[in-house]
Amino acid sequence: MQDKMIGMIKRQDDKGIELLQQQYSGMMHYIVGHILQDTNDIEECISDICMKVWHSIESYSPEKGQFSTWLTTISRNTALNYQKRGSKEHEELKEETARTPSLEEDVLRREQAEALNRAISILSTEERHIFYRKYYYLQQTAQIAAELGVSQRSIEGKLYRLRKKLQTELGGDCR
Repeated sequence: MQDKMIGMIKRQDDKGIELLQQQYSGMMHYIVGHILQDTNDIEECISDICMKVWHSIESYSPEKGQFSTWLTTISRNTALNYQKRGSKEHEELKEETARTPSLEEDVLRREQAEALNRAISILSTEERHIFYRKYYYLQQTAQIAAELGVSQRSIEGKLYRLRKKLQTELGGDCR
């Protein structure tokens, strides 16, 4: 089903976007809804996410990761851009004003991302789940605790310990 949807989007078939919305609407709402508060902003952001998928589907590569991971990244980044610009200002930055990172900055960013991914891979499944909810999906500690059925203090303690574990793995100062 997913391959069919991706193929349709690549062929610019509108039904591909309909399938995307049917299959991934819940996930997109979940991600965007934790970053944006206004219902209109959430709906507009999700429309923009679909347009970004439509225009950038060729950049998706199954060899690099799952489609849902690629879509999660687009959803999160689009919602964060909305949040940064404020609820009334949703235009994309014009290409001529966007600063292109230098080759050295790009290589450094990739190396840092790879190091972080390696460090995150040492975490237990539960720790990774909490880490992503807090630092990737930007959920409040109280919400994570409520959804996992534990105390907020418990989540705070786990976050503290996993930050220390990552800090040690990444070679940071652990005073």
